[in-house]
Amino acid sequence: MTGAQPRTPKGLEVGLEAVAGWIREAGDDVAAPLAAQRIGNGQSNLTYLLTDVEGRRWVLRRPPLGHLLQSAHDVAREFRIMSALQGTGVPVPRVLGLWEPEGVAHMIMGFLDGYVVDSVEKGEAAPPELRGAIGPSIARTLARIHAVDLEESGLVALASHKPYAERQLARWAKQLAASRTTESADLDRVTEILAASLPAQSDLTLVHGDLHLANAICDPGTGEVVGALDWELSTLGDPLADLGTLLAYWPESDDGLRPWGVFGASSLPGFATRAQIVEAYAEASGRDVSDAGFWHVLGVWKIVAIIEGVRRRVLDLPDNASLGGVPTEEMVHMLSGRALSLAREYGLPKA
Repeated sequence: MTGAQPRTPKGLEVGLEAVAGWIREAGDDVAAPLAAQRIGNGQSNLTYLLTDVEGRRWVLRRPPLGHLLQSAHDVAREFRIMSALQGTGVPVPRVLGLWEPEGVAHMIMGFLDGYVVDSVEKGEAAPPELRGAIGPSIARTLARIHAVDLEESGLVALASHKPYAERQLARWAKQLAASRTTESADLDRVTEILAASLPAQSDLTLVHGDLHLANAICDPGTGEVVGALDWELSTLGDPLADLGTLLAYWPESDDGLRPWGVFGASSLPGFATRAQIVEAYAEASGRDVSDAGFWHVLGVWKIVAIIEGVRRRVLDLPDNASLGGVPTEEMVHMLSGRALSLAREYGLPKA
């Protein structure tokens, strides 16, 4: 119908006129009416692309609907971190502001154009030189994140300075217990192995917590990361935790895993191997990476905990389901078995 106002998508709840007002308040020109659509395969915070009638674009993030676990989905904290990183050399989107209607945090940031491998099809469409460049570029981006001066950025008080491995195990075990939907002896065994394998903390840095293919906007020509997204899990901790997370989300063709969504793209010919990613990170950061195995296993275990959280939220409120669908119980078992196999390969727990 001519002149009809764009419909606010499910889950956004706040009116688009109010959102346009926020953008003007932040100093950007906006030609109403705005259109909004849910984007991304993320199953956590809800993300929307905003477009005005002149084609200008922004991105809005807000927490998922329904009951949330304590400390999870903290958009205000994500805003604080991304604001602190402006001008540091870490590639992050421009942040406009934070608004909290009815106590619910809504962050708006600038739209970054680029190539995101958020499906196997996008991986297949990438030319060989782009495939090979992305993994090492993400590793170098991690090194830049870990080089951020905590005092100068104002992030030194972001989180506890206590040993990170213990903190991570305790936090995610608690999250897993609160959202468990699937019984898995392999998952229980991995939890025990991790508890018996905690490494000494090598350093205390800013940690992204979730940087992988789908959270990296890359230059379509060079593969260099131009935007690191989704900072909600960011904290202070051991930098090798980020390397382990990247490895956990980087399956290879001979891993024996059936395709599991976007992350199967890295198993396509031409993408860097995990060994090449570790090498790129070690070279860019100058750090000892001998404990990367523990963090790799912890990363896979955390993916299972995240999947269980997603399954629980969708069971409780189906509107939280993303466009990518809902993780299956089979995926929980598959990745739990993968984590246990990796623990054995790395010789965990070490005597």
